[in-house]
Amino acid sequence: MSDTQETSATSSKKSDEFRTVPADLRPAVPEAKSAQLTWSANGKTMDYVVTAGHLDVREDAGALLAQMFSISYVALKDGKIDASRPVTFAFNGGPGSASVPVNFGGIGPVRVETNGVKHVGNPEVKDNPYTLLQQSDLVFLDAPGTGWSTLAEGVDSKKIFGIDGDASAFACAIQEWLEKNNRWGSPLYLFGESYGTIRNSQLMRLLGEQGVHITGVVMLSAIFNWVQTLPGEDLYYLGMMPTYAATAQFFDKAGANVDEDTWFDRAMDFTEDVLAPALLKGDRLSAEEELKVAEQLADFIGLPAKFIAAKHLRIDLETFRARLLEDEGKVAGRLDTRFASDSYHPAQTSSEFLAIEDAALDAMDAPWNVALRTFLREKVGYVAPTRYLGSNYLTIGVNWDWNHASAGTDAKVGAPNVSFDIATALRRSPTTKLAILGGRFDAATTYWNVVHDMSTQFLSDEIKQNIEWHRYGCGHMAYVDVPTLVAMYDDLKNFYETNAE
Repeated sequence: MSDTQETSATSSKKSDEFRTVPADLRPAVPEAKSAQLTWSANGKTMDYVVTAGHLDVREDAGALLAQMFSISYVALKDGKIDASRPVTFAFNGGPGSASVPVNFGGIGPVRVETNGVKHVGNPEVKDNPYTLLQQSDLVFLDAPGTGWSTLAEGVDSKKIFGIDGDASAFACAIQEWLEKNNRWGSPLYLFGESYGTIRNSQLMRLLGEQGVHITGVVMLSAIFNWVQTLPGEDLYYLGMMPTYAATAQFFDKAGANVDEDTWFDRAMDFTEDVLAPALLKGDRLSAEEELKVAEQLADFIGLPAKFIAAKHLRIDLETFRARLLEDEGKVAGRLDTRFASDSYHPAQTSSEFLAIEDAALDAMDAPWNVALRTFLREKVGYVAPTRYLGSNYLTIGVNWDWNHASAGTDAKVGAPNVSFDIATALRRSPTTKLAILGGRFDAATTYWNVVHDMSTQFLSDEIKQNIEWHRYGCGHMAYVDVPTLVAMYDDLKNFYETNAE
């Protein structure tokens, strides 16, 4: 036998031996870990227990579907847990995003310091003066397939990776936490961001149907009607217009010497009073009328009127991001259009690539991940066996089942409007309070669309009194912007205190 043959035979033998070793397809989740810590800011201190671990998600018959990773922060009063405090379940969206941004970026007891609209390098983590832990115990949940949340072995992902399956999984996890921690008597709140607001819309209705009362719901950077995301849908262009106007003003392309909120209000009015009727007419709008509207639109969004007219008043986000700062060799952000990055090489024309390239996300994504891993290892003693999947959109989101029969409708559709679910939940539970928060510079979930969606539910004045609206000078991840974080804290503090009366 030649050396080559012997080597080949040995390699084959080793390969065979390797194949006989059972594959560890799904490592067991680590044991939960807890630690008692002290929060200190603004001259105040508070002891709390942080726990990192998994919650079982089971079917009604008991079969395990998933194990959902959670981080809970429970305040101590005189060294004891106060079960009368509210509990808030918080999460991000995607679909396919874990909860680390809203935790370590926004309302958790520790926060990564931000730098305006600039990138953050090595994260500086400090006790968060604006943490919601001052008003409520907090439980941050990672959706199955994100973070360290896993599907049970043999479970078909289609059972969970969709609007209805996802909401059902979260409803199970929430009730599992309440049961394990003996907190059924605590006021219950939901805090969702982005797709998390679609999840919230489902949970408001679903938990109510399962006998769980919701005291309050916070919708941050909301999207309720998926129709606005479909190609060629005029609701998309209408929703984008005020955000374009705010962005153009920020970069000194429009709106000189006008207050920012006044400018945005003008853009909202123009959208409804001028742009919407023009788009509705389609090619029945004469060329002269179209150019006239284009000239008015140009004054708002900083692009040439003839260019806008040639696009028939319909400017998509990627075109706007690329054209607004083209002379400066920059591309505006998406999640927060105030962020900007260098333009890409002419060969990099992939629309899918450019759509997910976003300076607003790049600025904070890695620092949040580093802060999470450091905090859990050093402060809590929790060591995970795998990479933390902060974003798993390309696995989960692109395969998401969007089919959903909105409450009171008969058929499942692939572009649902969950405003019906919200309205149904509020009509069933007229004591539940709702806070809707959004930013002028959020091009991912535009503010005009949310206002429009809720206004078409025709709620009674009694129910409308339980809904409060807050609009900020921020992007999608509102808490990145410190002035917004401060304002949001004040608004939520009042929201919780009012509900406690």
